[in-house]
Amino acid sequence: MVEALMIAGFVLAAYSVVANDSIQTLGTFIASNRHRPWWVLWAFSSSILLLVLVYGWVTSGGDPSYGRLDKFPPPAGGVSWIHVAAPLVLLFLTRFGIPVSTTFLVLAVFAPQNIESMLLKSVSGYLVAFVTAIVVYGFVVRRLTSHFRSTGDTPAAGYWVVLQWLATGFLWSQWLIQDLANLYVFLVRPLPLSWLLLSIVVLLVMQGVIFYQLGGRIQRIVTSKTMTSDIRSATVIDFIYGIILLVFKEWSNMPMSTTWVFLGLLAGRELGMRLHVGGHLLATWRAIGSDAGKALAGLVVSVALALGAIATT
Repeated sequence: MVEALMIAGFVLAAYSVVANDSIQTLGTFIASNRHRPWWVLWAFSSSILLLVLVYGWVTSGGDPSYGRLDKFPPPAGGVSWIHVAAPLVLLFLTRFGIPVSTTFLVLAVFAPQNIESMLLKSVSGYLVAFVTAIVVYGFVVRRLTSHFRSTGDTPAAGYWVVLQWLATGFLWSQWLIQDLANLYVFLVRPLPLSWLLLSIVVLLVMQGVIFYQLGGRIQRIVTSKTMTSDIRSATVIDFIYGIILLVFKEWSNMPMSTTWVFLGLLAGRELGMRLHVGGHLLATWRAIGSDAGKALAGLVVSVALALGAIATT
């Protein structure tokens, strides 16, 4: 029974996390490459997924999460229904296009005592991304952004395609290192080769579904923002996001909400662009508040599930 719950939890988490969280890293990639066959984009992301997973598993002694589960020991009685409930809730919220934090929602149930540390790191990530985006888009790349807007109908030069695919690969690898813990927390540790291979098959299939659906409902969060379908603008977003994740990866092994970092980046970007492009600041602040409210709603649900896990032990 415990093994069945482990597999069920992993599969549900794989789809839920991929559908909800991976759009943060692949959303701009999908939006700016909609003219390409979905399987080409899937093959590219899958190759990076394989490299990151196998490298982490080999170098970390059978731990694909890169040591981010060190403070999340397996439950004493094994995976139970309350642990599987977390990705189920995430799957439900994803269907409504709500970008909740999968890190809080999944990991908090396994180790409620780590909520404070995860929250501190995640809030820090949001603020750093928010301020960085305001500075970059409001001042540093001001002329570049104006150029993107004025030449939006002109096909981008070929080197932008290369740059964007490099930026996406870099960002995707950093996101995987941060968020693989949300999946492999359900499985045995260290992870046997047979389980690794099974998990890879599951993840590749889930990735295929997401690319076939062109991102699903969460993709609207990305496409609703200014110029995210412009391959040049998408490249800048991906590089900034990837660098921020790299910095926080080196900070500590404590998992953090990449959703919050992504929302902070998009919020700061929108505000920074409005400062020099013009537009309705009130509408921008409302959009920022709406996205932040959805993230906070996910945190409330996470804490409720964590308390449920404490009550059942």
